[in-house]
Amino acid sequence: MDKLTVVEGGAYPFGMKNVDTDIVIPAHWLKTISRSGLGKGAFEVLRKEPGNVFDDPRYAGSPILIAGDNFGCGSSREHAAWALADLGIKVVIAPSFSDIFSGNAFKNGILTVVLPQEAVDRLLEVARTDPIHVDLEAQTVTTQFQDRFSFDIDPFRKHCLLGGLDEIGLTLGEVDVIDRYEARQAQEQPWIVPAAVA
Repeated sequence: MDKLTVVEGGAYPFGMKNVDTDIVIPAHWLKTISRSGLGKGAFEVLRKEPGNVFDDPRYAGSPILIAGDNFGCGSSREHAAWALADLGIKVVIAPSFSDIFSGNAFKNGILTVVLPQEAVDRLLEVARTDPIHVDLEAQTVTTQFQDRFSFDIDPFRKHCLLGGLDEIGLTLGEVDVIDRYEARQAQEQPWIVPAAVA
């Protein structure tokens, strides 16, 4: 997982409420176990509509998505987070998120920022013409117009995102402890250590 510290750039001024994971990535895309290529299917139904923000060249490649209340509701498919990541989105800002989606996003290196509706409305306005700055260390979202919004985040999630640590990375961070444990087990209970294969 890549480290996430500061994300700055364009933002999709989406704002739709109650977007479920089937809208984020339709079910027929779930046949794959690969995380790459799902960005093409992200918001597929909405992208069929002319003038949608996801195909607007002004927002192409934006690392931030500004969404509406209850983003990521519906089924628990992790493919939704995979699709957003493949689309290049690193931060989603909304008034609220489904718990399961928020967890899946975190495990895939995407920061979910909860802000009041008034702040989200202001960011939707700014995003139409100007970049947005998200600082995970300072826990702030700012604009060049002196807007400054603070957000809360679980300290463990913050630590993992800043360090680029997924579950495997966290385990590898304890390799010295694991090695000491295995050495002690080999000494105290040698019968559980597999014999070397000749």
